[in-house]
Amino acid sequence: MPGYVALVLHAHLPYVRHPEHARSLEERWLFEALWECYLPLLGVLDRLAADRVVAPLTLSVSPPLLAMLRDELLLRRFEDHLRRLTALAARVEARSVGSGFAAAAALYRARLAGAASAWAALGGDVPGALLRHAAAGRVELLTTAATHAYLPGLLPTPASIRAQIRLGRRAFAALTGAPEPRGFWLPECAYAPGIDAELAAAGVRFTVLDAHALALAAPAPSAGASVPVRSPAGVACFARDRDSAREVWSRDAGYPGHPVYREFYRDVGLDLPERELDGEIGPGGARLMTGLKLHRVTGPGPDKAPYDPARASAQARVHAAAFVARREAALESIGGAPWAGAPGRGAPAPPILVAPYDAELFGHFWLEGPEFLEHALRGLAASGRAVPIALGAYLERHPPAEVVAPAASTWGEGGYGAFWTGPSAARLWRHAHHAERAVLGALSRCRGAGGLPGRALDQAIRELLLLQSSDWAFMMSAGDMVPYAEARTRAHAARARRLAGLAQDPSAAPADVAWLDALCALDPFLAELTGPALQDAFDPWR
Repeated sequence: MPGYVALVLHAHLPYVRHPEHARSLEERWLFEALWECYLPLLGVLDRLAADRVVAPLTLSVSPPLLAMLRDELLLRRFEDHLRRLTALAARVEARSVGSGFAAAAALYRARLAGAASAWAALGGDVPGALLRHAAAGRVELLTTAATHAYLPGLLPTPASIRAQIRLGRRAFAALTGAPEPRGFWLPECAYAPGIDAELAAAGVRFTVLDAHALALAAPAPSAGASVPVRSPAGVACFARDRDSAREVWSRDAGYPGHPVYREFYRDVGLDLPERELDGEIGPGGARLMTGLKLHRVTGPGPDKAPYDPARASAQARVHAAAFVARREAALESIGGAPWAGAPGRGAPAPPILVAPYDAELFGHFWLEGPEFLEHALRGLAASGRAVPIALGAYLERHPPAEVVAPAASTWGEGGYGAFWTGPSAARLWRHAHHAERAVLGALSRCRGAGGLPGRALDQAIRELLLLQSSDWAFMMSAGDMVPYAEARTRAHAARARRLAGLAQDPSAAPADVAWLDALCALDPFLAELTGPALQDAFDPWR
């Protein structure tokens, strides 16, 4: 019996928009992901479609990312960034002629030209391109919580869990024009008992959990992690395949650490003299990653050899073939599983290996990732023993019958919530819970209000959602961009509390009106949702 493989990519970035700065350093996160990850991914899908390769992919796209991909200011700034980087790549290529870095420099010039061409062909509409692939059955689109909140951290305040799930789905529909997806990506793959009831109430049919959520479930699934199960609330739960994760994610043994692949941490923005960077530096002369990296991994030490694109490309194909072969072997070792679903309870369901990854791994951290992904999908499509499938399509054929209660879990370090709720991030949650009390208090008193109180209440909800983003806790615990994460936490908390007060103040001053207008222009996140579309998301009965 053949089995299935579901490649699942989760695309998310924190909502960052700073019109007050001509060139925001943090906005570069979006620009880098666009030319290094999202446009190459669309190229993969286009080539597979042109060659009539049937290899469906499951892709989750977060509302913050969708909102930024629809923001005219950010899209114009991306085009400016692409032009500046293309000019820098041309200078790097010119200075590399005759050196061991010539091939790498030429590669970046070609990749940036390809990105500019693809961007123009799309009219800058990445979501539209994804929707076209979805309509053709090449991609199944999912979404996630409204601001990618770490949902178990909100267990003391279940109304916020409810709102994050429901507004995530509503935001996806509002920003794409597509129906709310059947599937839902849990931020950080994080689950706690009871969250499935909120997913089910919101209309979610399936999600993905880490492997130990099912390994420690009660009762233990009869087929282990090889087929999905139903949660107590009826949500189908797929388990992440540990071996697939290890081969790609492992710092020590994962594919991206191979010596011939591009070294992420060496960058011309750090290596070249400042005079040759033509302004691609940060405030006060701080050095920045440009994305132009001319060295290969080479080994664990600081000495890095020149990057050879041809060798790296060949290795990506080798790794893709190995990935497919290992999935075939794993599926053969599993065989069919009982409890399956369709057409009868006793019929065996074919096993499925679910391989979820952050989409930004492919192209940004791992330059060769999109090429690996393309050849892995081609190999799976030709396999016959490890058939590529989207998660929703598998469920249509094999709905799960066995009910288990998954255990609390995440895919983060340690497998549980310490990375998002531990000592390094604890200060975030104090702000989040205080702000939530203020906003829910205003909601109970001012629901349905018009005019300034209604606008203030809506924006208070948006600021609360932005405060709850898991990205700030991640940065604090990782020790990366901590001052920025702390500034965002303080700003959203203060705004949410002030807005909650303004919504209940019948005598707002002209200065308050001006401040609200400025804030709505500064943070237009979820401006597509107003009034009941925002406010009733917290209610258990709707």
